[in-house]
Amino acid sequence: MEKLLALIVVLVILLSLALFYLCNILWLRAVKIRKKLRRQGIRGPKPTFLYGNTKEIKRIQQELKFSQKQGTNNFISTLFPHFLLWRETYGPVFLYSTGAMEILQVSHPDMVKDIGRWTPSELGKPNYLKKSRKALFGGGLFTENGDEWAYQRKIIAPEFFMDKIKGMIQLIEDATVTVLEGWEDMIDDVGGCREIVVDDYLRNLSADVIARACFGSSFTKGEEIFCKLRQLQKAIAQQDAFVGLSALWKYLPTKSNQEIQMLDEQVRLLILDVAKEQHHYQDSHNNLLNAIIDGAQDGRSTAEAEDFIERARAEAMEVCRGRSTLDVDALRRLKIVTMVIQETLRLYPPASVMMREALTDVKLGSIDVPRGTIVQVPRLMLHLDKEAWGADADEFRPDRFANGVAAACRAAHMYVPFGHGPRTCIGQNLAMAELKVVLARLLTKFAFSPSPRYRHSPAFRLTIEPGFGLPLMCCMIVTC
Repeated sequence: MEKLLALIVVLVILLSLALFYLCNILWLRAVKIRKKLRRQGIRGPKPTFLYGNTKEIKRIQQELKFSQKQGTNNFISTLFPHFLLWRETYGPVFLYSTGAMEILQVSHPDMVKDIGRWTPSELGKPNYLKKSRKALFGGGLFTENGDEWAYQRKIIAPEFFMDKIKGMIQLIEDATVTVLEGWEDMIDDVGGCREIVVDDYLRNLSADVIARACFGSSFTKGEEIFCKLRQLQKAIAQQDAFVGLSALWKYLPTKSNQEIQMLDEQVRLLILDVAKEQHHYQDSHNNLLNAIIDGAQDGRSTAEAEDFIERARAEAMEVCRGRSTLDVDALRRLKIVTMVIQETLRLYPPASVMMREALTDVKLGSIDVPRGTIVQVPRLMLHLDKEAWGADADEFRPDRFANGVAAACRAAHMYVPFGHGPRTCIGQNLAMAELKVVLARLLTKFAFSPSPRYRHSPAFRLTIEPGFGLPLMCCMIVTC
């Protein structure tokens, strides 16, 4: 009897602790953060228990999703209408909730600049990303903070210096040639022009480049890994609704969770197989994966501004003439092509927001941000801010970058396609080299125009993508 009573007492204590822990996560911690920020004048929509503002977000999206003008480059009102509504109501800095998370949205230039001054140990990646996206990103550079982040970046960073990128250009050329030859064969069959849904080809091209760089002669297995990762991305995007309780949902035996767990295990085993092969044949495989082991998306075409595209084509023709491989010097000469890429990344940044978590109390501008607050920076709003970019911010005008990013807008930190501060994307040099090579080669071979079937409908699937694909009319260019 005494043992039973003791067991009951222990169970009651454990249950009480569990309830207090849940209450703290789901409500008390959020209330403390809201009080501290509201005392400083930060406003926002009133949250509800458990759901925060998620129901309101869905309602706003349903009511306003058809309000966007067709053909415009400003698609915030379609994907994130609640951001626009709340910014108009509360200003460039406001607070909202997704249940267990309090999110401070920041688009004020001075506060955005301050974000870059804090280290990843102070203002790092949110813990919820590590939990909810673990299957996709693992415990890598994207989600780690503090010493582990610094350790991983120290190992990987040298592999993305420009002297290493030089050695990867041939890999990019090889992958690009495969796409060019495939399109040429398709177009030859139909007399010079054909509709091609290009986004899948370009996505696969990027995966091919990374697979060749990381896995060397095992790049076919690398392609299989990226195919699985693409399936993982879609599965996670379907269940990701910005709900702060996502860390709890992943333990439920739902169909989507089972699919994610299965894909996660398949990817892990494939990577282990390749790593074992590289270790066994280390002398004959000189690739990126070896270097990392030894040390420890989205391309889009805009069919507007045809005159500028023709100038880019003429430049590409001149630089590529007689070159089987573009070297670093040739890439530097692609100034107009670079401007086209920079402007496209401004209007269509692959990642729509930057997310950080205050791992300690931090100060942004005049605001004291308490520990545990999620700081969210909407890239789209920064890139389309007319005070920073001018009245033509919504327009595709690559020549704004003629004298570099610093001259293109009032503040360089308002251009963040690759992030901002210490966590700026480590692979941006490789990404820009790939974009320059691919775009230059495509422009010398093909002329593009929108297909009649094209529907301008950007979609959010963890990254920004064409909602209904990107069908273009591709015509062979006849050169003398």
